[in-house]
Amino acid sequence: MAQKISAGILHEVPNDMEIVLTANEQMIDRWNKLTPIQRNEWICWVTIVKKEETRVEHVRRMIEELSEGKRQPCCWPGCPHRRPNAKKWFKSLDK
Repeated sequence: MAQKISAGILHEVPNDMEIVLTANEQMIDRWNKLTPIQRNEWICWVTIVKKEETRVEHVRRMIEELSEGKRQPCCWPGCPHRRPNAKKWFKSLDK
């Protein structure tokens, strides 16, 4: 039986992320051991970008960094959907 993929505190795991996470049982385990806030940060980091090629790169980098044991995206001001002070970094959310 396949493991369930845990969501973040505000964001659900999108289909493209779910596909790469379920491709490897160890990756699902690493993902599910993250805190809900850490999962939320990865989901937001991947989904907030505008260009498809940037999103693909973020998914690739997420898998690589999770494999290395990293628990959240590097150099990320935080999910602007849960941290109002992070919104200043995202001009598209100022509207």
